[in-house]
Amino acid sequence: MSTTKAPTHPASKVTDIVVIDAGNESSASGDNTKGQTSRDGLQFQEEIPYVDEDWDAGGEDVCETADRRPREQLVTRIPAKVELKTLTHMAKRPAVDIEFQDLTYSVRNPGRRTGRRAILKAVSGKFRAGELTAILGPSGAGKSTLMNILAGYVSAGVSGTIKTNGHPRQLKLFSKLSSYIMQDDLIQPFLTVQEGMEIAANLKLGDELTSSEKHLAIEEVLTTLGLVSCRNTRTECLSGGQRKRLSVALELVNNPPVIFLDEPTTGLDIVAIKQCISLLKLLAQQGRTIICTIHQPTASHFQLFDQVYILAKGHCIYQGASQQLVPFMSSVGLHCPKYYNPADYVLEMIQGEYVENVKIMSAEIQNGKLSKKLDPVVIAERSVANSDGLKAVTKICRKETAAIMPAVFSHALMDSKDVNKEHEFPTSCFQQFSILLRRLFLQQRRNCVSLGIQLFHHLFSAVLIGGIFLQIGNDARRPFANVKFCLSVLVFFLYTHIMTPVLLFPTAIKLLKREYFNRWYGLKAYYMAITVASMPSMLLFGTLFCLVSYILSSQPLEPSRFIWFCAASVAVGFVSEGHGMIVGSIFSVMNGSIVAPASFSPLLALAAYGMGHGEAIEGSMSFLMGLSYLRYGLVAITDSLYGHNRPHLSCLGSDFEYCHYKDPNLLLRDLGMADTTTLGQILALFAFAVLYRFVAYLALRYRLTSEFSNQVLNYIAKILRHK
Repeated sequence: MSTTKAPTHPASKVTDIVVIDAGNESSASGDNTKGQTSRDGLQFQEEIPYVDEDWDAGGEDVCETADRRPREQLVTRIPAKVELKTLTHMAKRPAVDIEFQDLTYSVRNPGRRTGRRAILKAVSGKFRAGELTAILGPSGAGKSTLMNILAGYVSAGVSGTIKTNGHPRQLKLFSKLSSYIMQDDLIQPFLTVQEGMEIAANLKLGDELTSSEKHLAIEEVLTTLGLVSCRNTRTECLSGGQRKRLSVALELVNNPPVIFLDEPTTGLDIVAIKQCISLLKLLAQQGRTIICTIHQPTASHFQLFDQVYILAKGHCIYQGASQQLVPFMSSVGLHCPKYYNPADYVLEMIQGEYVENVKIMSAEIQNGKLSKKLDPVVIAERSVANSDGLKAVTKICRKETAAIMPAVFSHALMDSKDVNKEHEFPTSCFQQFSILLRRLFLQQRRNCVSLGIQLFHHLFSAVLIGGIFLQIGNDARRPFANVKFCLSVLVFFLYTHIMTPVLLFPTAIKLLKREYFNRWYGLKAYYMAITVASMPSMLLFGTLFCLVSYILSSQPLEPSRFIWFCAASVAVGFVSEGHGMIVGSIFSVMNGSIVAPASFSPLLALAAYGMGHGEAIEGSMSFLMGLSYLRYGLVAITDSLYGHNRPHLSCLGSDFEYCHYKDPNLLLRDLGMADTTTLGQILALFAFAVLYRFVAYLALRYRLTSEFSNQVLNYIAKILRHK
């Protein structure tokens, strides 16, 4: 076998490798160094022989293989200082082993009409319950892609086989038993830790547990994850490590047997990273399947993982125990220097001038079909030597595992009652709606900065517009100035409510993706909740704006006329919000800020068309104007001021008694707004609101259920290229 020679590394790049073994920390290296000491006086652990486990060729059942695994393998690396707490009040779940074979994923080449680029190239592997697995690799190796595929987050363009407990994975069932914690610490703001946990428990557990049982489950999770001291702290005030732990706690509340984490150590210091990995290891030792991606761990962190799965150039170059990486590299001619971090070394040996090592290592491991496991005989010998220290830990660990693993491990996933329930979610749509609505109202009430900005914005704009059109509401000499006032009100409600979702919705979608994908609630309940939650503030601040501007511009002081004016203005804002939700659901903030004005500018031009010669508007133009909801809004606002049998206006300050537009009906005729009613225009606006929000719902649903990244822009660019 031809190999690429490894370089000799300078001594200045020495890193201690700490191996945690039943509470004894020692340094380890890839060479047979027994009894040697490091610079800090730490003993080296002897090299542990490994065995090749060809699980694919043998054809043995995945569940049987996992069940036959020596229990000592789980406990020999348990940190003695970590307290194992049994989560006795949590719902019981089946254990899940994940197996995949010949997994391939490709995407279209950007900027090209034909051809696809392979991200994953027929990789195989197996992740067991009770183990903490780390997916390693350089940037662009396919780490996050592999985990997204296994979690069901990505499905298009994927070929190969994925099994759970030896059976083909049923994605709908699997999603109920797994949770995906994304790299960004996306947590609902303006809630305390306790409130966030209670909302998560109510959504994810439903009637599965009583209120007291939910409270006990929350207490156990907060205690286990060390969040009791900050239970009354707002989420936006938490530290980076606390936010990571809270992200895990929110998903752990329903005790999922499978947890995926994308770069859980990003942004943490070295102490917080070790705490995070130790926590994940603890959760795995209780019988869960914990899979995480990690970019480049330190030596001490690397040894905490039960299994590592290393990717490079879309190939699997290693799968097995973290302690067996150094012996495996030695078998292919790559000798890791003493005191050197194996994780750093393997990443250096598969990039740049050493890229040929990828093919060698991938062939040796059969692209993931082989697994380098610890030799059970050696594990048993080492366990006997430390039997006194391990008996208590083994007993605790088995008790922990029993809390999640069923007595009969085989086919647990397929026989679980949890996944065969008739309803897709633990709670009904109405329960989800009420819980989400209460959460949204609580967040709005606590967001004092946003409330203050909205109050200032509406008051300042009302005073500004009212001051510009001061006391013109009853002046027959300047009726078109009052029409400009109506147009200004229309534009204010348009801009205010269309840009808010354009700027905020893309961020909200990121949070929605996490909660929706982890089966917290359905999209219908969420969409109804955000629709209803925005109404009170829109109505309150909109009425305040209308009141101030209405009085300053000296409009008729008639309660019924003012109510029509407010209703028409708020209706425009409601439709505009739906318009903004469509843009925000499809585009990013940057692209949406461009698309939103470009989309309503033609509608605004159609709304103002025909002023002064309304009777001369052609039929075709009337049809186009009818497609603009802003036209209905302008007609409704203007009709609320000049319609409803308004008496003749006064010619204020005029030396002549005649004013051409003294009769309000004459003005409405010249504006092309005759024979219309305010109620009819508001009903038309309501129809537009329903249509726009339905389209926004479809766009949001499409974005959540497929790989969506500005596909509309890509499609337009493709059409332009063909032209």
